[in-house]
Amino acid sequence: MKNVLSNTKKVILIVATMATVMGYANEISLTRYGKDLKSTALTIENVKEGNLLFIKDVYGSVLYKEVIEQTGLYTKGFDLTALPDGNYSFELEKDMEIKTMPFTVDFKEVTVNENQETTVYKPHVDQKDGLIYITKLAPAKEPLAVKVFGLYDNDSELLFSETITDTQSIERIYKLEAGRYKIVFSTNNKEFTKFINK
Repeated sequence: MKNVLSNTKKVILIVATMATVMGYANEISLTRYGKDLKSTALTIENVKEGNLLFIKDVYGSVLYKEVIEQTGLYTKGFDLTALPDGNYSFELEKDMEIKTMPFTVDFKEVTVNENQETTVYKPHVDQKDGLIYITKLAPAKEPLAVKVFGLYDNDSELLFSETITDTQSIERIYKLEAGRYKIVFSTNNKEFTKFINK
C-alpha cells in the first residue's frame, strides 16, 4: 500500500510539473519593430523579481546581463543588428530553470530560431534531518553528473562522483558527516554549484 501511495504521489508530481512546463512553452517572444525593422522587442511573461536575463554569444560569453526588477511581464527593445554577424541567444535564468532562445545576426538581419528554443531544469538541493536531498526534472532523460567535494581550509577533495541517466525525475539522498561541502552538477553543457555547511 505504501508503494502505491508513493508511486501515485510521484506520478501526480510529474504530471503537475509537466503541466507547468507546457504552460511556459510560449512565455518568451521576439517582435521586430521600428524604422527598417532594426529594433527587436523582447517580451517575457511570468518573470519574477531577481530573475536574470543574458545575451550570450555562441561561446557562452556574456554580452549583456540584467537583473529583472519587477514581477509579471517584461518588455524591452534591443538593437540586435548592432551585433557582429554570428549566433547568439537570450537566456532567462529563473529559480528552477534556464530558458534559451537562440537568434542569428547576418548582414544586419536578425533571425529568431524558435524551433531551437530550449529549457534546462536546474537541480534543487534541500537539507533536512542531516540528509541532503537532490531533485531535478529531466524531460529528455538528459544525464546529470554529480560531484561532491569536501572543503578543508584552502583545499578540496573529491569524495563522491556519479552520473545519473535514463530517468525523467531525478531523486537522490546523500548522508554527509559534519563539515563543509561543495556539490557540482553538470547537465546540458551547464554547470551548477551548491555549497553546504553541516
